[in-house]
Amino acid sequence: MSETILKLDGVVKEFPGVRALDGVHLEVRAGEVHCLLGQNGAGKSTLIKVLAGVHKPDAGTVIWQGSPVGFANPQAAMKAGIATIYQELDLVDHLSVAENVFLGQEPSRFGFVHRRTAATRTREVLRRLGHPEIPVHRLVEALPSAGKQIVSMARALSHEAKLLIMDEPSAVLAHDEVGNLFRIIRELTAEGIAVVYISHRLEEIREIGDRVTVLKDGRTSAVDLPARTTPTRDLVSKMTGRSIEYVFPPREGDGRGPHVGAPAAATGGLPSGAIEQPLLEVRRLSRAHEFQDVSFEVRAGEIVGIAGLVGSGRSELLETVYGARTPESGTVTVAGRKLPAGDVGAAVKAGLGLAPEERKSQALLLAEPVYRNITLTTFGRYAHGGFTDAGREQAEASRIADALELRPRDVRRPAGTLSGGNQQKVVVGRWLLGDTRLLLLDEPTRGVDVGARAELYQVIRDLARRGVGVLLVSSEVPEVLGLADRVLVMREGRLIKQAPAGELTEDDVLDLVMAGSLSPTSS
Repeated sequence: MSETILKLDGVVKEFPGVRALDGVHLEVRAGEVHCLLGQNGAGKSTLIKVLAGVHKPDAGTVIWQGSPVGFANPQAAMKAGIATIYQELDLVDHLSVAENVFLGQEPSRFGFVHRRTAATRTREVLRRLGHPEIPVHRLVEALPSAGKQIVSMARALSHEAKLLIMDEPSAVLAHDEVGNLFRIIRELTAEGIAVVYISHRLEEIREIGDRVTVLKDGRTSAVDLPARTTPTRDLVSKMTGRSIEYVFPPREGDGRGPHVGAPAAATGGLPSGAIEQPLLEVRRLSRAHEFQDVSFEVRAGEIVGIAGLVGSGRSELLETVYGARTPESGTVTVAGRKLPAGDVGAAVKAGLGLAPEERKSQALLLAEPVYRNITLTTFGRYAHGGFTDAGREQAEASRIADALELRPRDVRRPAGTLSGGNQQKVVVGRWLLGDTRLLLLDEPTRGVDVGARAELYQVIRDLARRGVGVLLVSSEVPEVLGLADRVLVMREGRLIKQAPAGELTEDDVLDLVMAGSLSPTSS
């Protein structure tokens, strides 16, 4: 058995209102590939940043090569021999390969950067990685995704790393490139370098991993599991079961379709017994490297949830339906009318509203008052002859705030002073003020506490009762299953399953998104 080079004992990391790591234990041996598994939000990213010196733990011990450490910054961690390759590669596109490899540790002579030495040493590292063909003077922005991945690894090895942390390294790679990545990893571990490998793809864990540690809700759920022989069902079960309590409003009817009692206005005034036209029809929608050939429908008063891992194409699909991205092929039809591709204005005019994943940066004007954020998309109603009817604007916003039980109700205070849950209510309220027929929600409860979650769930369910169609994306499988009437499961840019929520379990969905076969969509 190889020596233990890294050990975490009871590591805790807290942020305001959130305990991201709650006593994590981890042990990594020299020359092994140690796989780290966990659902989104389990604490993997925070753990990586603790090891990389980005965050300092609030409690617990990090022991590196036999000694307790507390890295002051990423440079200290790198100097100690811990290198991290993030999913979003932190390369500088306008610098050359050699400049990126030795960024921050440039070879110098008499105070001047010695570029020839940097180029020579870069070639040596690239040769070691089996990629001597990469030009060391080429700008990184000109490289394909696989080439950028190699440059990140070269930078790590230029520091003589003893531990390489890889966060979803295969996410941007084609199948043949993944095979080459695994070859490199095996060569590195043969030299005694340890690798912490993070991936949602269980087939990769089986192929490249030695041992597995599982995180769940910031805690260590399982340690020292053999990567190749632990059954998939056991791995999945270790990742499921959350400490957070989900309180969902009861469904009407059997919960397997549009809510009963949607008003005639929302359903086009169809007579009883008529076949209702879908509110939203998506047909064979595709965007290169994001999602392919996706087709589905949403009816008035129906909540449809999209489950899938980060990188599965779910958020990109939502934004394409809304017109914020232009598809390469396929159509989006609302109430029988085809929308022009990539036209947000046309989508809003047709009755679509989007509450994006990053509400603070993408949806809110944090320094502006709540009422201005609520009336943002309907501001023209209150502007006449160059003047704004602020009284009417505030009154309309107050009506929405009352309906959503916004706390505090003062719509004149800055939106940035509200809690996460109340900020999300403001974003949703914006679309309630308009004539929204279809609401698109991307991670609607991210960063929202349990009590506010229940209130938001009720708001979403009430919207559906009024006949509004809802299409939501969530990383939390219990949320999708508890809130949606029907579930779409995406994996690697493809829609692989559509089913009523009542026919799926959390294990079913996780099996599909993590180890499911990319077979034709089933219904």
